[in-house]
Amino acid sequence: MVARRDFLKNSALVAGAVGLGLPKTVFGWAGYTSQRPPLAKRKFTSEAVEKTIVKVKSQIADTKLGWLFENCFPNTLDTTVNYKTVNGKPDTFVITGDINAMWLRDSSAQVWPYLPLVKEDAKLKDMVVGVINRQTNCILIDPYANAFNEGPTGSEWDKDLTDMKPELHERKWEIDSLCYPVRLAYNYWKISGDTTPFDEKYKRAAQLIVKTFKEQQRKDGKGPYKFQRNTPIQSDTVPNGGWGAPMQPVGLIVSIFRPSDDATVFPFLIPSNMFAVVSLRQLAEISETIYKDAAFAHECTLLAEEVDRAIKAYAIVEHPKLGMMYGFEVDGFGNRLFLDDTNVPSLLSIPYLGYTGIDDPLYQASRHFVWSNFQPWFYRGKYGDGVGSPHTGDNYIWPMSIIMRALTSHDKEEIATCLKTLRNTDGNTGFIHESYHKDDPTKYTRPWFAWVNTLFGELILKVSQEHPDLLQRQYAM
Repeated sequence: MVARRDFLKNSALVAGAVGLGLPKTVFGWAGYTSQRPPLAKRKFTSEAVEKTIVKVKSQIADTKLGWLFENCFPNTLDTTVNYKTVNGKPDTFVITGDINAMWLRDSSAQVWPYLPLVKEDAKLKDMVVGVINRQTNCILIDPYANAFNEGPTGSEWDKDLTDMKPELHERKWEIDSLCYPVRLAYNYWKISGDTTPFDEKYKRAAQLIVKTFKEQQRKDGKGPYKFQRNTPIQSDTVPNGGWGAPMQPVGLIVSIFRPSDDATVFPFLIPSNMFAVVSLRQLAEISETIYKDAAFAHECTLLAEEVDRAIKAYAIVEHPKLGMMYGFEVDGFGNRLFLDDTNVPSLLSIPYLGYTGIDDPLYQASRHFVWSNFQPWFYRGKYGDGVGSPHTGDNYIWPMSIIMRALTSHDKEEIATCLKTLRNTDGNTGFIHESYHKDDPTKYTRPWFAWVNTLFGELILKVSQEHPDLLQRQYAM
């Protein structure tokens, strides 16, 4: 089994494609042979998705950009979805790509761009309901786990010093692991009007989410979760006996790990606390409207307000050069970390997740910091600029940061710059990767990373709706 941290700096491009079961081809030349699996080998097909691919691709003048969209947008469905019916209910296990496990975060994000199509495709609708049902079951197994196996098979991380179970692939406590399933279920309900996923089991999972958030405010001790791993990689284990760095209980929620699965330095990860505020308000609305449970809705609202007050009191900090902005991590004692994560949630993604608007001055200041040399993991190279990560090391840019920059911009030329960079940094494979070397995109990590492929598809769909003229441009270097 491949560890999430392990990555492939791939110069043998054809080998990477064959490893995905894709046909061999000459990459990067006129014609751009589809890199999708043959129809018979696709894990799941959606008529609505196929129609969308044809429609949007016809609007794209740049042949390679259209090729990337055609390959990437359906990548989750083509290669990662295992759909079935269990006890008469849809059940969908979604692997992250080159790791045969389901992350609560990734699986939510992977199917997210398909939500607008569920009303016109009953099969797709059932698949999404299956993801919600599976995530509900996962949370009830262990709300502190970030990644799950399809069954009780155990994993390579069984020896981690935490309360492992055979159903878990990994048990890194990340706030966003509980926020993403709420985001998916809430927006599925809003788009489809369907309340069938919101049964008593979902309600128990929602109550467990709130209970876990409260435990990790650590007002009454450290709570039940700790984690250590025997590893030479510092960010893969947790100091202080597995409890993390000291913190002052001020109302914020501890997140021992970031969405990159790297350990936090200071326990209060601010973008994830912001995400929790949004999710708690969504849970309150679900409880009030669907369950008619005013008491639990009130509990969710009170917790959201408490976390939000703490964000405003402790997470708005002064950068020595850039002025007031949102800090990335704090501890309640006055310490703060100026950094950003390349995964989502991040400082860059705050409006994407609905906590504040793009025009919020504090967000704009934070955004300026993220995309500048003041940010320790920011890189500029021959093939564009973007945010890197200790997860992949020096000089590697994550396309996810470039996509998120475009998704949170009103500036058409900024969006066009992002499209150009993404178009030219796929290593001529037809897919977006976890990261690429800033001066050589044929050196990249994770040849099969479905989340970023689908996120790229989401960006192209947004551009086609809001700035269709940008798709009429050519973006070659």
